Amino acid sequence: MNFARIDLNLLVSLDALLAECNVTKAAARLHVSQPALSAQLAKLREIFRDQLLLPAQNGRGMIATSRAVALRGPLRSALKSMEEVLHSEPAFDPLSDEKTFRIAISDNAVGVIGLPLIKSLATRAGENVRAAFSVSDPERVAMHMEDGEIDLLIDSERIVPGSLKAQPLLAEPFVMVQRKRHPRGRRALDLDAYCALRHIVVSPDRDNIRGYMDAHLESQGRRRNTVLSVPQVMMVPEILRTSDYVCTLPRMLLAPFKAVVDTFELPFPNEPYRLLMAWHARNDADPASKWLRDQVTAIIR
Repeated sequence: MNFARIDLNLLVSLDALLAECNVTKAAARLHVSQPALSAQLAKLREIFRDQLLLPAQNGRGMIATSRAVALRGPLRSALKSMEEVLHSEPAFDPLSDEKTFRIAISDNAVGVIGLPLIKSLATRAGENVRAAFSVSDPERVAMHMEDGEIDLLIDSERIVPGSLKAQPLLAEPFVMVQRKRHPRGRRALDLDAYCALRHIVVSPDRDNIRGYMDAHLESQGRRRNTVLSVPQVMMVPEILRTSDYVCTLPRMLLAPFKAVVDTFELPFPNEPYRLLMAWHARNDADPASKWLRDQVTAIIR
């Protein structure tokens, strides 16, 4: 028998025919016309190489052949199993299921989202749930998501590819930070003073001592004095504490070291830092991925 020739609807029709042993009643049960069901019966006879149903001698209904009688139980069981497959909802139990989450996260988001997420996984998931964090690579993140190498991306909106599903997490203003008792004092900034200060930039690109704010200022015809680039935000507090450098950062990053720095509003309009959570469309309805995203959303709340 060529299984590729069998339409699932034919098997549903055969089940009704074997249950009713009457084409008219089976057609009504299936909400199809009698001629249409008769045509399906003819195709089923061809597929199974058996008459399946024969006219009853008393002219009332039909009688199942021995082959049809043998098919009735297995067919009903198979259709029941198929129905369960079609109606079953995928599920994820973090306490018992096995899963490794691969999460790409920016340096800026580690303290705000990454560390609380690690705590959430430790307390709300079982020992078979693991997490592998990596630093997001702007040039390859789209490819990694497409290949399934990353399950979740948490990064700036400027890094998240437009092809991904995304959810906003935070929108934070940029502020300038300097050490306590900085020789500049605590007076409000003006644009000239801001540009003249010696600025630190947080950037993984060792060949480019420029940041987002440099590009923004240059688009306005101004230029600031950027003299130092470091790869991680966590390096900034100690550098500020022991120098007269300043740094411009999203406000959300300052809580861990507010005791050693003063913050100032920027003296020019600028867009806030927007942090997004992103995932590939293939994982949109995946229960494990949805559970992980729910943990991140709970952290933001």
